[in-house]
Amino acid sequence: MTGRLEGKVALVIGAARGIGKATAVRFAEEGARVIIADTEREAGEASAREIGALFVDLDISKLAAAEAAVALAVERFGRLDIVVQNAGIYPWQLLEQTSVEDWDRVLGVNLRGSFIAARAALVPMKQQGYGRILFTSSITGPHVTSPGHGHYSASKAGINGLIRAAALEFAGYGITVNGVEPGNILTEAIQLHRSPEFIKGMEDAIPLGRLGSPRDVANAFLFLASDEAAYITGTTIVVDGGQLLPEGADFRIMPDRP
Repeated sequence: MTGRLEGKVALVIGAARGIGKATAVRFAEEGARVIIADTEREAGEASAREIGALFVDLDISKLAAAEAAVALAVERFGRLDIVVQNAGIYPWQLLEQTSVEDWDRVLGVNLRGSFIAARAALVPMKQQGYGRILFTSSITGPHVTSPGHGHYSASKAGINGLIRAAALEFAGYGITVNGVEPGNILTEAIQLHRSPEFIKGMEDAIPLGRLGSPRDVANAFLFLASDEAAYITGTTIVVDGGQLLPEGADFRIMPDRP
């Protein structure tokens, strides 16, 4: 712990588990006062208790709910310095099987929710002349994709466009806007819904030879939230173990290395 976020107030949305929880933990370790927001009340409250954070039940697709969460942060702590919008859903559906309602649900949480988070956070951050707005994007959509992830890919590519637009519009208020693009991360959901063989196949496609951990992504968010990133805005950090680098499947210099 080095106190890199000492005195800062952070709202982390989608932080009951996985990347969001790891980010909330890292922020708390570095001195931030944290509010965990999620629709999963039981898991969210448990995560909040672990780090001495507040919990708020939040559906980020609803503007009024986001505004209430922001108001709570300001009421309780007097300011809001950092917002991380990590909430996202990714049902596996081929495009030909995706209804308009399914499409709207994914885009509603992932992309509309990101706009709502930025819109709500802007109010106190503009007033105080300081802020860090951060988004969980993905390598899926901006760089690569796979069958069954059309709506998810569209939402994450859209988030990258939002990052650039918001960074430009908010710069004059002392607010930076950035994101992190995770590759394959070993979250609870992956462990629960994917077989060991499937996970091994993902590992084999990553030059560093392992899936990332939620803390790997959280460390990137910590950097972007800190004063060390004061001159960085409108961009993303790829956290993928080199997954995007190979041109083909046979990429290892020492393929027999265990």
